[in-house]
This record gives sequence, C-alpha cells and structure tokens, in this order.
Amino acid sequence: MDSNIKSVQDVKRIVDEVLDHAEYIVVGQEDVLKQVIISILCGANALLEGYPGLAKTLTVNTLAKLMNLSFSRIQGTPDLMPSDIIGTYVLEEMNGKRDFVFQKGPLFANMVLMDEINRATPKTQSALLEAMQEKQVTVGTQVFKMDQPFFVLATQNPIEQEGTYPLPEAQSDRFLFKIKTDYPSKEAEAEILNRYAEENRSNDELKPLLNANTIIQMQNMVRKIPVANDIKDYVVRLVQKTRSHKELIEYGASPRASIGLLMAAKAKALIEGRNYVSKEDIKEMALPILRHRIILNFEAERNNFDGDDVVKYLLK
Repeated sequence: MDSNIKSVQDVKRIVDEVLDHAEYIVVGQEDVLKQVIISILCGANALLEGYPGLAKTLTVNTLAKLMNLSFSRIQGTPDLMPSDIIGTYVLEEMNGKRDFVFQKGPLFANMVLMDEINRATPKTQSALLEAMQEKQVTVGTQVFKMDQPFFVLATQNPIEQEGTYPLPEAQSDRFLFKIKTDYPSKEAEAEILNRYAEENRSNDELKPLLNANTIIQMQNMVRKIPVANDIKDYVVRLVQKTRSHKELIEYGASPRASIGLLMAAKAKALIEGRNYVSKEDIKEMALPILRHRIILNFEAERNNFDGDDVVKYLLK
C-alpha cells in the first residue's frame, strides 16, 4: 500500500492497479468505475443510475474493499427515519450515573452507499444533505464532523417509480456526477456468465491497495494540476450556455457545475498520467456533470430530448 505519492505517474500506476483489480469482479463497466474513482479523487458524491442487476452496488462494494476505507450501506425504504442513518442519543449508565450518549449511525463511515436513495422520504434525504455538503451532521445543538475522506455514493433505479420520491434539485446538485450504468456488451455478458456461473467469485478475495491517507494525498494532487486560461474560459462558456438556450432549457446549471467540471477534468487528467487539462477532458466530463443539473422545458421534453441530448447539442 503506497503511502507516499510524489508524482502524477504514481497516481496513474495506483489507479490502473485499482481498475485492474476492480475489473476482476465488475465486468464491462470500465467507464462507471473510472467516473466513481474521479468523483472520489474530487472528494465528491456520485449518483449511479441504472436498471436493476447492472452491478451498481457491486461497483461501490468492490472499490470500498480495494480502498481499505470504513464502509457502510444504507437501504433506502419509505420507513427509513433520519435517526436511522445519523444516529441517536441513548441512555447509558456509567459509575452509577445515567447520561445520554450519542450513538453514531451508519452515515459515519468514509464511504457511504445509499442504495435506492429515491425510495427514502424527503425528510431522510434532507438529513443526508448536510453530511454531503458540509461534511458534518447537526444533532440537537451538537455538531459532529465526518471522518476524512468522506463521500456518499447513491444508487437509483430509473424505471420503478411507484413509492419513490424524486430527488429535489438542491440535492441532485450536491452530486458531482450522475453516472449512468448501461447494459454490458455481448462479449462482456458472455464473460460475466463464464465468471459467475462457473466459478465462485466474490470481492472478499480483494486486497486493499489504498488507504485513507493515500486518497487524501491524491485529492490534494488533483487541486495542483494546472489549467490553462483558455480551458477555464471554455468551461465558463459551456456552463453559461446552459442558461442562455431558453428554447431547450428552463433552468441552467449553477457555478457549482463549473467548479465540478474543472475539478473532474483535473482528476481525469491525473489518473491518465497527465499534468495538464485538455478540451477533451472537459467534453468527456460534461455529460455526467451537467445531465442532472439542467431542467428541460416543455418543448425539449415534447421532442423526447433528455439531459444528455441537450448537453451534446451544447458541446457542438
């Protein structure tokens, strides 16, 4: 396990190793794995959306094993209460005295998987908000800081809409990425059959390659990647376009999208072993950064456009 990272090449080597090991368990989802790693290097949260059975939970589980971080999984259900995830005060007896002691909930981990986040009620979703943005939780009058690094990786299923509570815009905006998981290719699916129907593979076989300290060092390196002024200008122009194309977009992206886009492009350059950001990095990161931050108008929806179509149109 590397604890000292000195160069961009060190980061690339470690990330390649993590991807190699992850692909031993998660087949045919290389882009998803990369985007989750970029999100982690930006110290940010990510939302994975896809149909059931596309290895969303497996992806997060596998990366948690490889990163040797404290990990907890919360299943979103309509009866899940905020205290179920944050924790609660319990009465304890010590030395003949009774006192209320705060017992931390599953939210207090480095990596939190919120499975089917849209099944949890708005009240519970909003309990997550403070932790996601401020990296802290307020219970009564006390503030509890989260351990670093801290990120929430949430999943949601786009098809079953009964008994779900769509994420409010403010909460969607707290996710750096909305990552779409697609069906695997024919070759990848054949490989999945070979691996899982014939051998017994589990991510228990994985050995940690990273620790919290290494991840924090890598996050610091992301910020140090230099960006040329014309690239910054390109980011600003792209995000501004989401606000000016009123024929398609009702509400555009906020400055948080500009910061996220630049940070994600830096992290992408870093894991590819480069210490500069190119226009291609921006274009590639634009989809997962912007798709959930723009609200389409009636005209765009009438023409069956989705967020991806509109972002691709703006990139042209």
